[in-house]
Amino acid sequence: MNKMLDRSRIIIYLCFMNKLPIAKKVQIINMLVEGMSLRAASRISGCSINTITKLLVDTGKACQSFHDEQVHSLNSKRIEADEIWSFVYAKQKNVESIVNSEVDKAGDVWTWTAIDADSKLIVSWFVGDRDAETAYTFMKDVKNRLNNRVQLTTDGHKAYLNAVPDAFGSKIDYAMLIKIYGEPAGTNATDRKYSPGDCTGFEKKRIIGKPIAEQVSTSYVERQNLTMRMHMRRFTRLTNAFSKKMENHCYAIALHFVYYNFAKIHKTLRVTPAMEAGITKIPMEIEDIVRLAD
Repeated sequence: MNKMLDRSRIIIYLCFMNKLPIAKKVQIINMLVEGMSLRAASRISGCSINTITKLLVDTGKACQSFHDEQVHSLNSKRIEADEIWSFVYAKQKNVESIVNSEVDKAGDVWTWTAIDADSKLIVSWFVGDRDAETAYTFMKDVKNRLNNRVQLTTDGHKAYLNAVPDAFGSKIDYAMLIKIYGEPAGTNATDRKYSPGDCTGFEKKRIIGKPIAEQVSTSYVERQNLTMRMHMRRFTRLTNAFSKKMENHCYAIALHFVYYNFAKIHKTLRVTPAMEAGITKIPMEIEDIVRLAD
């Protein structure tokens, strides 16, 4: 019993001194990438919430740089792009009621993602508004990571109509998949609040080049939205685990995508997306991700 108490005191002391042993860092990062909240990770690891947050920030910064260094010069054939909603500190409709003047960048936030439909690699991601300027910045980053002409599919968001040709010019085969939604059958007002509308149809619209109609799809990138919500607690709906700072929101996303691209074995591919794309030959371990910050 005394040995257990002594070990606990050592762990708490190391956490307080911000000198976590590598095994403890691996444990914490493993919990975060599997969808656990910061406070839950704090309770289980025995470290303070400030220590957990600092580890997330340091690792997230390193993951941002690592993604930029590794994910480029890709020979992709099909790219799917989409945007996923979340919010920082408060939803947009409640921002005006915030009395804390120190909270900036509060409100709705959109994470734009582009996935290689064949390797399932996240080619690019960008956090910002859902406007034309953000769309262009995102699409420009996607283009800069590609070596060749690709077929691109997005949803019907109008910001893409200018962003894609401005970024790619005519050197792309681009189509929109416009979905048509209706009210879910046999639902009441309460059910409707928690249930999305039923997709009653869709339209494939050619925008640039000669996209192959059979390959016009957003299925993989929409499935990636679910993966994000499952692996990042701050993306879970109807909870209080939302991001409180924009910077930490971005660091958590950067950590997730390095874990997803380089460490997580894809169930269908049986390798990581980075291995399937030819970027790496073996999967990264959580310890490798932790050591990026060193």
